[in-house]
Amino acid sequence: MKKTIIVSLAFLSLNFLALALGGLFTADGVSSEWYQTLNKAPWTPPGWVFGVAWTFLMCCFTVFMTLRWSKDQDRKKTLILYGIQWILNVSWNPIFFYFHQNLLGLIDITLLLSVVIVVGITTLRTLRFHTLWILPYVLWLMIATSLNAYILFFN
Repeated sequence: MKKTIIVSLAFLSLNFLALALGGLFTADGVSSEWYQTLNKAPWTPPGWVFGVAWTFLMCCFTVFMTLRWSKDQDRKKTLILYGIQWILNVSWNPIFFYFHQNLLGLIDITLLLSVVIVVGITTLRTLRFHTLWILPYVLWLMIATSLNAYILFFN
């Protein structure tokens, strides 16, 4: 039980560190003239939704990763996949909001979505219905990918 709490706190801390690092680039980026003048998708949610959504997603992902870790036979593979996911997640914000690279942003977020799907699929046998904890993350990334693609193709 004590190890589970430590693992959960570690994943929670890393997930929120990713959000904090990404937030360093997002805050100024959203209010920038560059972003404000972009033609955005009609389904783009209001700005406040992003903070609420990412907080919820990272809490769900923490539960998922803690469950995965507790039943994992190959923790090295889990850490590698988690690390790749973490780097892709953090890197999207500066790529998109700081460097204004819509295509590289789309590549990054598509890779992130792919890695998160792989992380989920590789746990189906061991976690079964608990794999659903990763589903909100996958769905949000699908929406975010479509928003990035819209900006790329319509600007």
